[in-house]
Amino acid sequence: MSKNVLVVGSGGREHAIAWKLSQSEKVKRIYAAPGSQAIQQVDKVKNVNLDIRNFKDIVKFCKDSQVSLVAIGPEDPLATGLADALTAEKINTFGPEKNAAQIESNKDWAKAFMDRHNVPTARWKSFSSPQEAKKFINNAPYAALVVKASGLAAGKGVVVAKNTNEACDAIDDMLTGKKFGAAGDTVVVEELLQGEEVSVLAFCDGNTVVPMLPAQDHKRIFDNDLGPNTGGMGAYCPCPLLDSEQLKYVQKEVLERTVQGFKKENIKFVGVLYAGLMLTKDGPKVLEFNCRFGDPETEVILPLLASDLYDIMTACCEGTLSSQRIQWKENLTAVGVVIASRGYPETSSKGQVITGIEKVSAMHNHVVFHCGTALKDDNIVTNGGRVLIAVALAPELVIAAAKATNACKVINFDGAQYRRDIAHKGIAKSILGSGKLTYKHSGVDISAGNELVTHIKPAAKSTSIPGVMGGLGGFGGLFDTAAAGYKDPLLVSGTDGVGTKLKIAQEMGIHDTIGIDLVAMCVNDVLAHGAEPLFFLDYFACGSLDIQTAKQVVSGIAEGCRQAGCSLIGGETAEMPDMYPPGEYDLAGFAVGAVERTQLMPHIAQIKPGDVLIALPSSGVHSNGFSMVRKVMKLAGVSYKQKSPFSKDNKSFGEELLAPTKIYVKAVIPAVKTGKVKAFAHITGGGLLENVPRILPDEVAVRLDATKWIIPHVFSWLATAGGINATELLRTFNCGVGGILVVKSADVDEVLGLVRSQGATVVGEVIARKGEGNC
Repeated sequence: MSKNVLVVGSGGREHAIAWKLSQSEKVKRIYAAPGSQAIQQVDKVKNVNLDIRNFKDIVKFCKDSQVSLVAIGPEDPLATGLADALTAEKINTFGPEKNAAQIESNKDWAKAFMDRHNVPTARWKSFSSPQEAKKFINNAPYAALVVKASGLAAGKGVVVAKNTNEACDAIDDMLTGKKFGAAGDTVVVEELLQGEEVSVLAFCDGNTVVPMLPAQDHKRIFDNDLGPNTGGMGAYCPCPLLDSEQLKYVQKEVLERTVQGFKKENIKFVGVLYAGLMLTKDGPKVLEFNCRFGDPETEVILPLLASDLYDIMTACCEGTLSSQRIQWKENLTAVGVVIASRGYPETSSKGQVITGIEKVSAMHNHVVFHCGTALKDDNIVTNGGRVLIAVALAPELVIAAAKATNACKVINFDGAQYRRDIAHKGIAKSILGSGKLTYKHSGVDISAGNELVTHIKPAAKSTSIPGVMGGLGGFGGLFDTAAAGYKDPLLVSGTDGVGTKLKIAQEMGIHDTIGIDLVAMCVNDVLAHGAEPLFFLDYFACGSLDIQTAKQVVSGIAEGCRQAGCSLIGGETAEMPDMYPPGEYDLAGFAVGAVERTQLMPHIAQIKPGDVLIALPSSGVHSNGFSMVRKVMKLAGVSYKQKSPFSKDNKSFGEELLAPTKIYVKAVIPAVKTGKVKAFAHITGGGLLENVPRILPDEVAVRLDATKWIIPHVFSWLATAGGINATELLRTFNCGVGGILVVKSADVDEVLGLVRSQGATVVGEVIARKGEGNC
């Protein structure tokens, strides 16, 4: 049965809590009091106009609305007893009662509690007299001091004093000047602990305490921890500064000892027990406890929670947390960067229009939580000091940090400010701390590349022909044309790619035929000069190297080389993080062929009216025009995995479209060597209308008879589904003809006999040109 939940609060923390609770199938409706315009956009959420200081109204609303769980976000209502009022009416409340909330709301009480129960913390003393406090400061046995308002001061009642004068000034501000009101009636003066700060939040039901993933908050306003303290300018999780042994120590010596202390004093703590820790040379010590989810830690912790938050909160309320198996998303880190308004933390500007939020929210593994925004004239505007927090998830902390920071560049409003070094301490620890920075951490896996090379070597060796010198791994491929039998050769080079046909291969997960396409596009171009391809090099570029995909591609390239009779002698694998999205790659090829000087084609001057055109059939679309193919697929509303209506073998659209480009070398070269082929046109980009004229002299044209060759059904489907006219079809696609040979009429039978194995047919003749055009 679906339940109703009330979330108390209105900031980024409450936005994250509501967002996570909404993912539970057990939650029907989430009420937010008072909520915000952003929180109300979360699925299942409805704002309710309740004064969270009026406990009677909240209790009445929960009863009237059949609320089964209340999750209290901020510390103030906990410190003033909201949980007491709710639990008294037997309403499940995730958040401690007033006496337990003292662990945060009364630092004097909290420090004494820690001393009573041997919880590791800094040495300290409390004062209500300014004179006594200053006397202690001037004679303190500590090298450095921290002055804290004992009560709640919105995260700003802490002064880390540079010297005794600054510490005394803080005493004057708090005890005499009443800077923090009643919260500063008592102050705590403690030794300054040295080390890194880490936050460990834990779920607690009064008996069992289960830690969440450790996080690190960034309090200072500026990069490199400069400037005044804030409510938090960003956080990341998990934090590698706290290792597994230290976390076990925190679990036993801090969290469990604290809960046992509560039990000894007949205090039941239900909710989140937040330990703010300093990792000192003597081990972790507690700086302070909080009695609720932290902000901004919540915004990076909850996106990593794999378990149902509603189940966990309910278990805490019902005392059954020990039966919960709390799970976290594996191999992911989260980084959140806060965007603050101009003047923060001293002041804040309001009413600035914010843009870019939707763009970031639409990005994969990104979420934006609203800390202080409002809706004005259909625009989202700033409405506080901390405005938004952009959160990004990624397998590597360095990548998550970069993505979160880049997301802040997309979001804009007048006066926006944010730190650009959130998580850098964690990155340094996880990667640099022990000399562990590797190319792989930057997204380039050299070992994967080496594994690919071990596959390429036998594939390349299987294509070896006479003349190949050396092997893979050198700075260049070597070939001896004399050893291959050439006397006076000209070298002919050709380079090409596969185009957007790659998109279909990637969507289908079929990568072996693409390699054949790559070779075919290059060697068929070389063949147009009568050159026999000698060797081939490839270029494979990707964002992250997938060995199995790359192996399939290279296997296809090797197969293409075998079909062309050339050798795969080298190439380049380029792994470039952030250049290509996951799963995508690009290909380019480079072929070098040789032709004896006397046999170089085309023999344009020899082409005369009456010469005959012999067509070599294509296997389909080959590797040109796929931008139009993909457009037609979208217009037709069909997927590549759908069964194709033009397939003879019950294949899908994708399988049919990935039919590899035909390689004509082995059939055409013997014909070329007879000296009776005047020209060969590779029908590639530009289709029949633009490729045939490339081999003709100006004074002639050609007449083609389309009834003389078979036009594959794929072309008629493309024309019909896409509304493509005949001219556009002929100048974009090969329409069933992959190559055209020009021969004298007297030599047709001889040449046709040499290429008939390819399905060659006579399709037209050369004619004298009349008017414009050659075809």
